[in-house]
Amino acid sequence: MDIHPLATFSTSARLDMTFPRGIHIGEETYIAFDAAILTHDLTRGLYLHTRIGKRCFIGGRSIILPGVEIGDECVIGSGSVVTKNVPPRSLVAGNPARVIRENIEIISRYGRMKTPRDVAAAAEAEAALSEASEAATQDPVPAEAHK
Repeated sequence: MDIHPLATFSTSARLDMTFPRGIHIGEETYIAFDAAILTHDLTRGLYLHTRIGKRCFIGGRSIILPGVEIGDECVIGSGSVVTKNVPPRSLVAGNPARVIRENIEIISRYGRMKTPRDVAAAAEAEAALSEASEAATQDPVPAEAHK
């Protein structure tokens, strides 16, 4: 197993112990309750490496099939069955899992995505800061008083 020390798991998450060398999990990734990360398929005789990137969120009761690669900063919806590779910065869900949104921006651990409300709040804060800095740089004494 290749699991980054900053990756976290629910106590009920299941990692395939039949081929443990095939599990690769990046930093700040969270695996939620009852999620299963598989690396083998006994009926087909497959033993494959399953990779999960950095800052991913794997929803509860999701199943990641053997050989799947999940890119960095992805969110896998609860109960999803991931059968194919997932591009970085994607939101996927369903059975089989499909890309619902691309180019998402993860702003904190546990899959919190940037929303329009976050963008508006950041713009308001930036405007308030620029007003405050302009007020601080203006000379409070009129130019005529300096004579």
